[in-house]
Amino acid sequence: MLDTPASASSHQSAALPKLPKVPSGIDGLDEITEGGLPLGRPTLVCGSAGCGKTLMGIEFLVRGIEDYNEPGVLMTFEESAAELAANVTSLGFDLVKLQAEKKLRIDQVHVDRSEIEETGEYDLEGLFIRLGHAIDSIGAKRVVLDTIEALFSGFPNEGVLRSEIRRLFRWLKDKGVTTIITAERGEGTLTRQGLEEYVSDCVILLDNRVIDQITTRRLRIVKYRGSTHGTNEYPYLIMESGISVLPVTSLQLNHEVSDKIVSSGVPALDEMFGRRGFYQGSSVLVTGTAGTAKTTLAATFAREICRHEGRCVFLAFEESPQQLVRNMQSVSIDLAPFVASGLLKIEATRPTLNGLERHLVSIHKLIKEFKPAAVVIDPISNLISVGNLSEVKSMLIRLIDFLKVNNITALFTSLISGRSIQQEMTEEGVSSLVDTWISVRDLEGIGERNRGISILKSRGMSHSNKVREFLVTEQGIQLLDVVIGPAGIVTGAGRLTQQLQERAQLLAAQQELERKDRELERRRRVLEATIGNMRTEFESVEEELRQINHEEQARQQVLEEGKAHFSQPQPLQTPGAAPSHTS
Repeated sequence: MLDTPASASSHQSAALPKLPKVPSGIDGLDEITEGGLPLGRPTLVCGSAGCGKTLMGIEFLVRGIEDYNEPGVLMTFEESAAELAANVTSLGFDLVKLQAEKKLRIDQVHVDRSEIEETGEYDLEGLFIRLGHAIDSIGAKRVVLDTIEALFSGFPNEGVLRSEIRRLFRWLKDKGVTTIITAERGEGTLTRQGLEEYVSDCVILLDNRVIDQITTRRLRIVKYRGSTHGTNEYPYLIMESGISVLPVTSLQLNHEVSDKIVSSGVPALDEMFGRRGFYQGSSVLVTGTAGTAKTTLAATFAREICRHEGRCVFLAFEESPQQLVRNMQSVSIDLAPFVASGLLKIEATRPTLNGLERHLVSIHKLIKEFKPAAVVIDPISNLISVGNLSEVKSMLIRLIDFLKVNNITALFTSLISGRSIQQEMTEEGVSSLVDTWISVRDLEGIGERNRGISILKSRGMSHSNKVREFLVTEQGIQLLDVVIGPAGIVTGAGRLTQQLQERAQLLAAQQELERKDRELERRRRVLEATIGNMRTEFESVEEELRQINHEEQARQQVLEEGKAHFSQPQPLQTPGAAPSHTS
């Protein structure tokens, strides 16, 4: 069978080798680059001051040594080895120890322009010899040059500069080491020289910007020869453990799903779902105006998870852990035992304490350490104070994807403004992203305010379309039965009035039924009496007829006897006999 052009092309592409890559070990960067940095090729990391270029290079070396057993060389042109070691100690990187173990080599090269006498034949041959010796001395697989501007500051001749830059990059490729070269950003160009980005096989741009008095760092892969890569801007953080890059979304929506059902903690609410609860690993959004018991619903869900020996993380943006525990005890939701047993972890912070990225990284770190079965965030609407709508939505998308990949059930609460039923769309714009959307709202009547709950959507299962009134009682949340009045569903005092009316109607119906029963009884007695009289009359007539029949039978018997008597022969009389007398 002959291959079609399409199948031949697919066979050929399947047979072609992919570009070899080296994992950087930096959290999130390998996901964006789809495997790491190009093996044996130089990568340019450029950016403005304070964006973490040197730190990224050092972490690339340290992760390579610790995670992949690849020794590295750090050649610095500005800071000394002692200064670099002291700077990264707070991140847990012990450069002195790695140097002592012959896994890391730090070489400082001092370049002084006044000591350089430029000629047309000047080159970097001495640098190549020095760098080659450092690589060979420990068998290095990774190299970092920090920074290239200091190296070429003594080249005022642009032609020589361009030639030597190309020679440097070619020498590194021929040496077969995976290299990160840091460079400062220029005016209108990625680097000051404006040439390095064209020679490099991979270019990573770091940016440190301030928006609304909030510092935000962004990373972008400008180019990557021979490989596809993420093309968006990705937030990244410099934290206690190093750099964390946060992809905006997961590259593929191919995470596993579960058919297991998780209870909301409110049995009557579970009955409104076709499967009697939420799918494990799904995301649930509870929206409503202030005072509609969103936090109470969230705490009820958290308690239910802990009651089944599951771990739960409760992220509170409005209440302290002590206040939350105290307030929930007033409605018989006791969270204190679960906090004490370690099943429930309450983290309370103000959203303005950190930026969105740091919040997200903190959540990631907490989840990886605590390994919960469920996460509650109350409320996500407070994140608006530290970012615009698009940034908050981006952060929540990443968080929802992260939780789904780890099969963690998530419940978010969100405050919506306004009292109109039409204003159901959340400000964060994540209502379309979640699997289940529960709306709690005010049901205002004449002189009173009640609460109602409804399910706007629930992916993968049927659900009730009714708005159920509920109460927050000393025993927790209690859903009330639906009461239908002449104008539709009634609540509050109208519900009580409707129930009283229904009770009065039921009582009147019962009384009417009892009256009819009594009337029926009377009629039954009258009928029975009538039947008794008729039976008596019948018996009298029957007795009379029986007597007549008896007399007739007696008369007939006498007649028969008389006939029989006369039909018999009479005896003859003898002479002298006295005649017989008949009467």
